[in-house]
Amino acid sequence: MQQAHRPGQLKQSNKAHKSRHRSKRGIAAAVKGKVNVKEFVRRNRHVLKKDERRHQALQLRKNKREEVLAKKRALGGSRYPPFLVCVVPLNAQLDVQSALVILKTCSEGAVVTQSENGILHIGLPNFKQRFSFICPEIDNEFALLDALKIADTVLYVSSALDEPVDEWGEKVLALSMAQGMPTPVVVAMDIEGVHPKKRTSEKQNVQKLISKWLPEEKVLQLDKSSDGLNVLRRIGNQKRNILHHREKRPYLLAEEVQYIPDTEGESGTLKISGYLRGMPLNVNGLIHITGLGDFQMSRIDGLEDPHPLSSGKENVKSGVDAMDAENVKVSVLQVADPAKQETLASENIPDPMDAEQTWPTEEEIEQANLETKKKKIKVKVPKGWSDYQAAWIVESDAEGEGSDGSDNDEEENEDFMSCEEDNSDAEGGEEDNDFESVTESEVGISDERYDATIDAQEEQEMLQKLAAAKEDQQFPDEVDTPRDMSARERFTRFRGLESFRTSPWDPKENLPADYARIFQFENYERTRRRIFKENDESLVNMYGFYVTIHVKDVRQDLWNAFHTSNSTSPLAVFGLLPHEHKMSLMNVVLKRTGVSEEPIKSKERLIFQVGYRRFIVNPIFSQHTNGSKHKYERFFQPGSTCVASFFAPIQFSPSSVLCFKEKRNTKLQLLASGVLLSCNPDRLIVKRIVLSGHPYKVHKRSAVIRFMFFNREDVAYFKPCKLRTKYGRTGHIKEPLGTHGHMKCVFDTQLRSQDTVLLNLYKRMFPKWTYENCIVTDRDNKSADVMES
Repeated sequence: MQQAHRPGQLKQSNKAHKSRHRSKRGIAAAVKGKVNVKEFVRRNRHVLKKDERRHQALQLRKNKREEVLAKKRALGGSRYPPFLVCVVPLNAQLDVQSALVILKTCSEGAVVTQSENGILHIGLPNFKQRFSFICPEIDNEFALLDALKIADTVLYVSSALDEPVDEWGEKVLALSMAQGMPTPVVVAMDIEGVHPKKRTSEKQNVQKLISKWLPEEKVLQLDKSSDGLNVLRRIGNQKRNILHHREKRPYLLAEEVQYIPDTEGESGTLKISGYLRGMPLNVNGLIHITGLGDFQMSRIDGLEDPHPLSSGKENVKSGVDAMDAENVKVSVLQVADPAKQETLASENIPDPMDAEQTWPTEEEIEQANLETKKKKIKVKVPKGWSDYQAAWIVESDAEGEGSDGSDNDEEENEDFMSCEEDNSDAEGGEEDNDFESVTESEVGISDERYDATIDAQEEQEMLQKLAAAKEDQQFPDEVDTPRDMSARERFTRFRGLESFRTSPWDPKENLPADYARIFQFENYERTRRRIFKENDESLVNMYGFYVTIHVKDVRQDLWNAFHTSNSTSPLAVFGLLPHEHKMSLMNVVLKRTGVSEEPIKSKERLIFQVGYRRFIVNPIFSQHTNGSKHKYERFFQPGSTCVASFFAPIQFSPSSVLCFKEKRNTKLQLLASGVLLSCNPDRLIVKRIVLSGHPYKVHKRSAVIRFMFFNREDVAYFKPCKLRTKYGRTGHIKEPLGTHGHMKCVFDTQLRSQDTVLLNLYKRMFPKWTYENCIVTDRDNKSADVMES
């Protein structure tokens, strides 16, 4: 019998084949019903599995879709505010009332009413939608911008017979896109008046012109009733453009305004009625009325809808009559609580004694008296003033005043703001206005008559401004060392830095007195996110309600001046978020438009519109960089981007920014547009000056430099500062030579004879407190009055 072989201890054992792929049956056979412990106890619990990630993405998609549908359905219905449409012609000669007539008569069952201030309401029961139309004034930029701030849709009207888009139309489109355009709809009229064979080509021409501005919009025809229905259907079903600066705040368009003077005093109560849109409105908060300012509210009333979707027996009356009827139900929604109401105080009142006090010694007092006697302070005064009158000029303790002679650059005196400088800036457009008047007159004009229309002084000032801007662009920050005074006195406020990017600079160092009047956030971005995220459940969501806001303490003289000049303009009301009435330092990013090639000087008087506010300030400009320090810009050059800083009320981003300049002919010119960056007073804006010198003798790495200083003491004073050259060499001052300012310097490599040695000095710049609330009070003359905040 054969014996079976039995393997011994040295039997070879091969590894099993490692296959990356196993079938589900193979896995189940290997597991045999056992459950892995890691399925229950996972170290990274926040890491989702594949099925969980797929389910999460599905839920996010579903929520996003429901949110979009809810926003789309929250307009135009019977329980929601109507579609607010701003009708704007793209040709100043075009009458938009003909377009409104077509829209009113496009449906037989349409319910048409009109408010007291000219707002047209159209209700279409077959569409189950309502529409409100407003028509701002032509050639009034502020009225157009105020209407576009609150409009859901902008209806651009062009004509096939006339020029589709003229100069006014281009300005309208530029302003709309700069501020934030609502949902656009473009219609072309008078196509039926063209020969039938040319209608298609004329409509294509209009489409081609509009495509330069709105490439995705299709031009609709508006000549017949069926065209009107198509336009209304397009407005009601179009995807909405979101304007973030208004979606986070409550706002309304005034349908009816009533002013009730108080029995005593010079103030009164302003009642504003309209459809409330946006976020819930808190009666204890503040509101901003465009053109009037910030105010408190006493209560909010809810009224019946004066413009219903269906015309029943109880709704036969018009909106104005319904408001005056005795049987209108008025329900009080909110009443202000004086204990919880937000105050109108916008500035901090500093205590001059709230600081560390040290009493000077007798020696320090005597030394200060001696220095005061020796030192003569030169103050710029108008011509013809006596010493007694000059003594009443108050010196500013802010940086850049130049009264002590520490910052009087020879090529320009940029830090001194005089009345003559502001007038020249405000009259920058006189030349254009006069030239237009000459060209419109007769051809055979005499030389004397032409010279009478030219302001030679204004031309000379403009020439100097252009020359200074060109020199600053070619030789940035370079200044000449004065020979009549020492450089250490002339540049006493400047300091040297080892590195502009990494060298430390305390943002709380040597702040001017104006910084004690403003407010500052510990973290602006964190506060902004928290305020946007907060949702006060105690507030009643009054979205779409027809409400009446009782605004208290409105001055009678202010209201009379405003109402006289703005009777036909839209009145917009915005609810303010917490802290948006307090003053702070605002920083906005601006980009120049291609309209003007004129350089804008820092501290020049400009009109700003930030979100819902409009005001006048004198900003300072700086570079838009990521570092902790930002270089000061003397001029805002054409085609560039920079940051403008100025004192203004706090506003939370995102918000669009428009920058205007008022010409002497009182026409507004859009200079730049941008967005709000932050409200941070700690932004370091550092001005740089460059002192230059030239090699006199060069020996290997050492060289003798002259023409940078002109006395031995200045060389010793600036010895710790670092030197650099235009060819990239770096070095330092070793010792002074002689008494005429020559100095021996050592560089990292040998210096070339044609090279230029540079010394950089820096000083922090602060804006002036020049905030003025802009109030338009004269529409006929297109001039702007100003009320100080």
